[in-house]
Amino acid sequence: MARAIHPIERESYAILRSRVDTSALPPYTRAVVERVIHASADLAYLTDLVCDEAALERAVRALRAGAPVVADVAMVAAGITAREVVCRISDPRARELARARGITRSAAGVRLAYQEVGPGAVWVVGCAPTALYELIGLDADPALVIGLPVGFVGAAESKAALRSSGLPAVSNVSEKGGSAVAAAALNALLYLEESE
Repeated sequence: MARAIHPIERESYAILRSRVDTSALPPYTRAVVERVIHASADLAYLTDLVCDEAALERAVRALRAGAPVVADVAMVAAGITAREVVCRISDPRARELARARGITRSAAGVRLAYQEVGPGAVWVVGCAPTALYELIGLDADPALVIGLPVGFVGAAESKAALRSSGLPAVSNVSEKGGSAVAAAALNALLYLEESE
């Protein structure tokens, strides 16, 4: 069943497309870029986002086949509107693991989630650079990593590490990002999955 699009969303996309030309982007990349710009009202994402069209296409197929979706924090999970999401940051075991290993709860949550979902998941990191570093360090074999953590400490560096890792990914170059844009990038793929 096709997703109902609210008139405000239609108008927002019309305004977006009147201000920035995304028509030359390949279809999956265009969907992600436009959804992120729509969610943030930040046109600079047109040149800041780094997408791999083939990886996005494979991710849509993986989502269609039921690949689990994992988020680093509850705010990212809350923004994903069309799929159940695994998020273990609030799990008491994450708190214990973080304390025992001297890592952040976000990194501990990634470890716990990976034990649960295994390889082939779609990972959405919108808050914690430490979660992204943890995921890169695992042998997670993800279907896709949406790595858009935000901040002045480690965010840009963690995204550069993601791009250098060879993992299939969506990231951006700058320090900006966050839960809303990470969720938006995933939602773009989920909405494409629904429409195909």
